[in-house]
Amino acid sequence: MIKNDLFLKALKGETVQRPPVWMMRQAGRYLPEFRALRDKYDFFTRCETPELAAEITVQPIRRIAPDAAILFSDILVVPRAMGIHVELKDNLGPIIPNPIRTMEQVNQVYVPDVNETLGYVFDAIKLTKEMLNDEVPLIGFAGSPWTIFCYAVEGKGSKSFDTAKGFCFSNPVAAHTLLQKITDTTILYLKEKVKSGVNAVQIFDSWGGMLSPVDYQEFSWKYINQIVEALAEVTPVIVFGKGCWFALNDMGKSKASALGVDWTCSARNARYLSGGNVTLQGNFDPSRLLSPIPTIKKMVHEMIDEFGKDKYIVNLGHGILPNIPVDHAKAFIDAVKEYGN
Repeated sequence: MIKNDLFLKALKGETVQRPPVWMMRQAGRYLPEFRALRDKYDFFTRCETPELAAEITVQPIRRIAPDAAILFSDILVVPRAMGIHVELKDNLGPIIPNPIRTMEQVNQVYVPDVNETLGYVFDAIKLTKEMLNDEVPLIGFAGSPWTIFCYAVEGKGSKSFDTAKGFCFSNPVAAHTLLQKITDTTILYLKEKVKSGVNAVQIFDSWGGMLSPVDYQEFSWKYINQIVEALAEVTPVIVFGKGCWFALNDMGKSKASALGVDWTCSARNARYLSGGNVTLQGNFDPSRLLSPIPTIKKMVHEMIDEFGKDKYIVNLGHGILPNIPVDHAKAFIDAVKEYGN
């Protein structure tokens, strides 16, 4: 049994004394102990070495004590497992040297045996679970098919992903074929994560907000919903679509246990748009962690008042920034723990 099960209770919609709290990217670059490992090992070595991934996952549990851990990994381990070559360049982010632009290339992408290609992730989960010793739940995650597709087709990060969108609109058969392969792989991957011990999963649709509401339905949501349908039978699923407030109504009707909200959508609108019954997660602006500590604490308490303490998980509206002082990150977590006292 998990000793601190606030997060799992909130996912079930149960009444809690205070909402649980964790931060996207909490296992990461704002922590000096993480940076020490980053200086010694390259990115994919950290992802692919279970001992390193587990250590990085538990670092924030020791340091700032959130109510859940999220496995250190990356959304791009999935396309790498599917035969798409991915490199990570300093200061440039992920690069795919041979982006997918034709049906012939799509046909070369395969749905892998996830145990063969991604076994190191499952080993990292088992090791992390041992290190956590049932103190807090562990979250597994994957990128949404659309977000993975964006990188695979664009070849790198982008402000607009026009090439990826153009591929969808000019070559929809190839686009849907690739999106389905990513979806099938992601379902297999997340199911194996659950078997390995994660207590919930989150789908990150980082680039969903690039699409119009109509195109979002066709190229993103229908694939996310396949994953939700497949996984909801075995674990709680959180869906986080950045900039996707327009899809909250459809998301709220799905089997997702919780919906992530970014800082551009108010608590009131998020409750209204999602139908008012589903647990919401978010939505503190990560840059706001640069505010003075008393301001952070005041704003966190106001945010909880707006969302309500039940059916709510306190989080940032996107990943924590690398330049956030550790004591400010801790103040964010502590503010939630002090709520109502």
